[in-house]
Amino acid sequence: MSKGCIKVIGLGPGDECLLAPQARQAIVEADAVVGYTGYVKLVPQELLEGREVLSTGMMAEVERCRKAVEGAVAGRNVVMVCSGDPGIYAMSGLVMELLEAGDLFDKVVFEVVPGIPAFSAAAALLGAPLMHDFASISLSDLLTPWEKIAKRLEAAASADFVIAIYNPRSKKRAGHLSEAVDILKKYREGNTPLGIVNKAYREGQQVRVVTLDTLDVNDVDMQTVLIVGNSSTREVAGKMLTPRGYANKYDI
Repeated sequence: MSKGCIKVIGLGPGDECLLAPQARQAIVEADAVVGYTGYVKLVPQELLEGREVLSTGMMAEVERCRKAVEGAVAGRNVVMVCSGDPGIYAMSGLVMELLEAGDLFDKVVFEVVPGIPAFSAAAALLGAPLMHDFASISLSDLLTPWEKIAKRLEAAASADFVIAIYNPRSKKRAGHLSEAVDILKKYREGNTPLGIVNKAYREGQQVRVVTLDTLDVNDVDMQTVLIVGNSSTREVAGKMLTPRGYANKYDI
């Protein structure tokens, strides 16, 4: 029996036109497609036809990754679908941990297929906020203690990084975003531009530029990515611009 294969792929932000050709081809070649129910729905329906689809709800990451690994061990070509990029707050790491724990790397073919990450999608809609060094921080404390998240926020803010914030606010941890803003305000002026992108490249998309002072946390949920500018970021024509420094060196 030939080796099975597990490919962890990124679907991108959600719009079919932003699904990378390599990821599309991986689905075409798959026997089975595994993923969170909400992400499986982002896969073009015609690509799912004729393939086994195994989906699980939120908070069942280990279960669905285990199903994907088991399918690959059984000799099948399995695709694990993720939103955005599979290596950024997604499933490629957990799949690797399961393969490592089971000593299975020599028994299956493992591959990661990149996708457009959420902060890239949000940045594109906002203009050019990530033109200089930036940090990405998730406010979810389901797997990471809040104390460590707060420490990372302090470090990134004090170093003047532009900061992309994932998982900014949920019903169970509605107060984390307000705490994060308080930390940011220790190092940033209240008029610092802040981009709010909800459901990037999906139905219901909303894009706004506010400031640290005018941010309404009630406008933010788990489908939102925030981009907080650094000390040089400015609003231009309703969008965000973080200069790289060309104006300091060249006549533009």
